[in-house]
Amino acid sequence: MSNASSRELLERLIAFATVSRDSNLELIRFIEAYLAGHGVQSELFYNEEGTKANLFATIGPLKSGGVVLSGHTDVVPVDGQAWTVDPFHLTEKDGRLYGRGTADMKGFIASVLAAVPVFVRRPLLAPVHLAFSYDEEVGCLGVRPMLAELQKRPHKPRLCLIGEPTELKPVLGHKGKLAMRCEVRGAACHSAYAPYGVNAIEYAAQLIGRLGAIGAELAHPDHHDERFDPPYSTVQTGVIKGGRALNIVPAECEFDFEVRALPSFDAQEVANQLQVFAQEQVLPKMRAVQPDTDIRLRPLSAYPGLATSPESEAARLLAHLSGSSAFGTVAFGTEGGLFDEAGIPTVVCGPGSMDQGHKPDEFIALDQLNGCDAMLIRLADYLCAEAAYL
Repeated sequence: MSNASSRELLERLIAFATVSRDSNLELIRFIEAYLAGHGVQSELFYNEEGTKANLFATIGPLKSGGVVLSGHTDVVPVDGQAWTVDPFHLTEKDGRLYGRGTADMKGFIASVLAAVPVFVRRPLLAPVHLAFSYDEEVGCLGVRPMLAELQKRPHKPRLCLIGEPTELKPVLGHKGKLAMRCEVRGAACHSAYAPYGVNAIEYAAQLIGRLGAIGAELAHPDHHDERFDPPYSTVQTGVIKGGRALNIVPAECEFDFEVRALPSFDAQEVANQLQVFAQEQVLPKMRAVQPDTDIRLRPLSAYPGLATSPESEAARLLAHLSGSSAFGTVAFGTEGGLFDEAGIPTVVCGPGSMDQGHKPDEFIALDQLNGCDAMLIRLADYLCAEAAYL
């Protein structure tokens, strides 16, 4: 198969509208065929419905060690956004490439694929692994079965590079996330007899108020980690639903909240505190009016934070590849914490800026794409000349 540039490959990748709610199989099959054309075999890990898949491939010696280059194939929706270009057709203007996923994060995947012929023909001393996942945008869901399988194998990667958009700046950490839904079941009645009902919205408001108090406690300077922005764990309620008519005491209310947790803080602690408050302070008042009322918490999604040591092997490699040891953190989450939990130390560095991600007219600068191409060539050089310990 002839070699293709990262720009050409990005144009192909953008044309696959791999919004998280839809299948990514056409894109995955394109990548599978592209790799096969360069003599690289792929493994696919499907979701239960068979509508989506992760792809894992290895280039180089079949032994433990090496570096995983990881990216997610799904993108966020374009619904309701005021795009001035076709989001699923690459448009080039003034040194920028526009399209959904250019920055987050098909630009990185395109650079990785463009580097495949280099990796294939070089005498690598340690392998390069490619890991492309689905459903990252809805809670880092897809990568989990692939990681579970990799953990069972005798040959494990040594390091992982997540190519999320950091403007090619080296990143060692990000916060974790816990998303929860709280369902409040009250008791309806005519609003003229409101004291005889159990107003689910009003009791939900008490719970939301408690979340606000927990968030204020977490913001205390004693809990700060100045490497992050903001420098503390945060709690916020983002969605609330309840009520049918003003003259009916609402019997149902639900709200969704999330915790963005510093790597040193267990986000589940917030849910535990809310559960205790509900059981001890709120439910007794509800059940004094109607015994079959209830409050239930259920998880929506979660992923761990990442805090790789600046003294680690992974950090040293990242400094070499990026040309900088000015390590930072990012506010958004990645699959990095999951790789790290699976025993694969992880760093984050990729082309583009998340300032453009998730927005209309998302773009990546051409010089960022070219810079990522150069970084991956440095990785190939490194794996040939210095990688005995990898």
